[in-house]
Amino acid sequence: MRMLYSGYQAWNDMLAPARLGAEWALGLRKTMGPMAEWAMPRRMFALMDVFQGAKLTHKRPAYDINRVQSGNAQVAVREEVALDMPFGNLLHFVKDDVAVDQPRVLVVAPMSGHFSTLLRNTVETLLRDHDVYITDWKNARDVPLSAGRFGFDDYVDYVIRFLQELGEGAHLVSVCQPCVPAMAAVALMSEDQDKATPRSMTLMGGPIDPNAAPTAVNDLANEKPIKWFEENLISVVPFRYAGRGREVYPGFLQLSAFVSMNMARHGAQHRELYQLLADGKTEQADKIKTFYEEYFAVHDMTKEFYLETVDMVFQRTLLAKGELTVRGRKIDLGAIRKTALLTVEGERDDVCAVGQTSAAHALCTGLRPHLKRHHLQPGVGHYGVFSGSKWEKQVYPQVRNMILAMN
Repeated sequence: MRMLYSGYQAWNDMLAPARLGAEWALGLRKTMGPMAEWAMPRRMFALMDVFQGAKLTHKRPAYDINRVQSGNAQVAVREEVALDMPFGNLLHFVKDDVAVDQPRVLVVAPMSGHFSTLLRNTVETLLRDHDVYITDWKNARDVPLSAGRFGFDDYVDYVIRFLQELGEGAHLVSVCQPCVPAMAAVALMSEDQDKATPRSMTLMGGPIDPNAAPTAVNDLANEKPIKWFEENLISVVPFRYAGRGREVYPGFLQLSAFVSMNMARHGAQHRELYQLLADGKTEQADKIKTFYEEYFAVHDMTKEFYLETVDMVFQRTLLAKGELTVRGRKIDLGAIRKTALLTVEGERDDVCAVGQTSAAHALCTGLRPHLKRHHLQPGVGHYGVFSGSKWEKQVYPQVRNMILAMN
């Protein structure tokens, strides 16, 4: 499997002329005038459009958050790298025209095969009332070997370092997989009485205790020994990239696993996309295209981070058992005494089922009851917890109120 990445790259190179031809043909639309809207050309262009869009990309898409409603005004937003580190940046969404100071929030994004832009809607919504930062993880295939390793402990270190950069009085919002390292970071900071320990910690759809309500994802992680994952899923970055020689879990493998779980749905979506394009319904088609542009943008994880996460979070569930250590220090969630806890779960979440995230409350034995809240959102799956209309209208107010109460 070490040469799988090179095989994948060779396949992409082989398809490149066909994709270039499709792109050239699509460019003819502008020269055809009214003929481009005839039924036959429209079907031909629709087919090429679907083919051209059904490809993986390996660069972070744009967040594309330029303006947001903040208070009674529309304000401009610009991105600024607050801290540049080898495997990820602390990215700040700056609003220059806000008259009052707003609570600082660190959004801890997953490192799980997609870029942090997956949380675009999460960030855009939070920006209404908050000063927002995000962990903007870099693609491991673009990080030179000279930068060293990046494992579970390093992830925790990054969260701590980013919170320290935000300074005293900030808040943390973690989505999905990083809820475990985020909790570990807060526990260590609490134990050290770090002034940058966040005032509140919101955990959304995260595997705090996968055994509380196992899903198909958990079953997949447990049906093979960790050695199998290393021998069958780890490959080496090809020479042409900056991370040449680095062992990674390729994003294209992660995406293949996700797609295979919902093959019929993705096939139906692409058939619908073709029909919408063929019928000239470009506005509806663009919604599907936008989703897949993000979904097909894949992110490689370092071998050590991927294997340690599978082993420590999903197979041995060390945090829930009170056995997790970071840099040799045992994680004591009881040390969290001043950071308020909000957990959010989706009723239909088939990735982190109901019970996995709320397990955090029983583990945080040092928190008084009034510093603990839980929100179960009816009618949403995993992505609906942090994206979409129910996130904006029903989940977000819970998050905003928790931050406001502790600010």
